[in-house]
Amino acid sequence: MSESIKTPADFWFDPLCPWAWMTSRWMLEVEKVRPVEVRWHVMSLAVLNENKLDQLPEEYREAMLPGGSAWGPVRVCIAAEQQHGNAALGPLYTALGTRLHNQGLGRGRETILGALAEAGLPAELADAADSDAYDKQLRASHKEGIDLVGQEVGTPVIAVPGSDGDQIAFFGPVVTPAPKGEEAAKLWDGTLMVASIPGFYEIKRTRTQGPSFE
Repeated sequence: MSESIKTPADFWFDPLCPWAWMTSRWMLEVEKVRPVEVRWHVMSLAVLNENKLDQLPEEYREAMLPGGSAWGPVRVCIAAEQQHGNAALGPLYTALGTRLHNQGLGRGRETILGALAEAGLPAELADAADSDAYDKQLRASHKEGIDLVGQEVGTPVIAVPGSDGDQIAFFGPVVTPAPKGEEAAKLWDGTLMVASIPGFYEIKRTRTQGPSFE
């Protein structure tokens, strides 16, 4: 592929997921070292888990219930995209994720308002957190990613070109801390490599570390 043509990487995230946050920071690093363009999309852990709430731990289940804290951030993200275009998602995700993960702030309105201000978006978008006005669009965005990768995954979902140019989607990669520089480039090159192999589905090992937000 010509260096002047950027490889698209479609990335589905829920801003609440610390592992998606780690992977997203890796993708921003990849953009610095490879001709890659990340295209951000919203998925929802609440939507993903709504039909298996009885299988979830109690604290996690409460967040996923209608009106729970898992709904607000994704609703604000999808409202921002609908009103201000896809380009609004990346800066908003960075502002939200920094507050939620690096700074350990809560999921409430003040966190959302701070993120909107940092991303240059109107404060009125925070009202979407408690509204179902954009739930149809949220579910459609979620479904687009899940239809590519399959049902038995979480967030993040990343879709890259396969050997024939069609999108191949994976859950992950799950990595901590987010690789930088040449390590980020090598992981990206490996992602494209496995995507080019017909029939490749999974490599996995047990995680022994939590997310490191360095």
